[in-house]
Amino acid sequence: MKAIGFTQSLPITDEQSLFAFTTEQPKPEARDLLVKVEAVSINPVDTKVRKKAASQDQLDKPRILGFDAVGTVVSVGDQVTLFKEGDTVFYAGDISRSGSNAEYQLVDERIVGHKPNQLSAAEAAVLPLTALTAWEALFDRLVMKPGEGAGKTLLIIGGAGGVGSIAIQLAKQVGKFNVIATASRPETSQWVTELGADQVANHHSLVESVRALGIEYVDYIFNTADTYGHWDAMVELIKPQGAIVGIVESGQPVDLSQLQFKSVAFHWEVMFTRSLYKTDDMIQQHYILEQIKSLVDQGIIRSTLTETLTGLNAETLKIAHQKSESGKMVGKLAVVY
Repeated sequence: MKAIGFTQSLPITDEQSLFAFTTEQPKPEARDLLVKVEAVSINPVDTKVRKKAASQDQLDKPRILGFDAVGTVVSVGDQVTLFKEGDTVFYAGDISRSGSNAEYQLVDERIVGHKPNQLSAAEAAVLPLTALTAWEALFDRLVMKPGEGAGKTLLIIGGAGGVGSIAIQLAKQVGKFNVIATASRPETSQWVTELGADQVANHHSLVESVRALGIEYVDYIFNTADTYGHWDAMVELIKPQGAIVGIVESGQPVDLSQLQFKSVAFHWEVMFTRSLYKTDDMIQQHYILEQIKSLVDQGIIRSTLTETLTGLNAETLKIAHQKSESGKMVGKLAVVY
């Protein structure tokens, strides 16, 4: 089968940063699905892995990136119970396995959902990783049940990004929070407002911007951006006995003791934790994706697709990586094979 991969961590402008190659089509075992991939999305994790995985030595064989995917199940392992051949599915994959930048991919059924009926392959492909991240952050890490955000304020830092764009919708429509989303440009402010944010703050002057809205403290903070860069502002803005959840590693150490006298909890959310460690509740991601499908098909939440590229080739994926690395993406980008 055809695949796109890398063996060296190179700048995306380098000819060998990503390249096409041929490899054997995998065979499903146990709870695996073999999926013929139709569309994928690019996430910051794609570019981070490409930059770091072979930063010291050249890999012996190409690594295939790609996490978000939509495709059709063509065969199943002998322990599969949730899906059958011919099902159209969407999922975010497993960081420890070969990715979706290939014609076919193996994925454990416990982290897969049925594709929303109302969406195209491209529209559905941009949802799994960000929706799982946002759902787990809001309802697993913050230990909130759907609907329990009523009367509480949630600040989402990085509202116009991939995770922020779906988090606004889930927080508002499912969590029932009062949502403040950060944005810094007219087009991003308009985007987060259209997605349901009640108020917009500027992350370049976060404390002053939130206080200007007449809000001294927020009950919860979901930081999808620079952890270290926003740390002091989060410490200042979080309500005593509140909670913060973050998804981006800190470039420098942060002082957790600054949260001590407010008795504030800090949580990490990594969408790959369940599949990487094969946790007892790994199947929860299947259930979450099924709920996302239902919410989309009911018209309660929408796809965050803003741009589509075409072609399973190195050139197209290089363009997608460049756009992701620019830090200026609004919503999500999909590549249709």
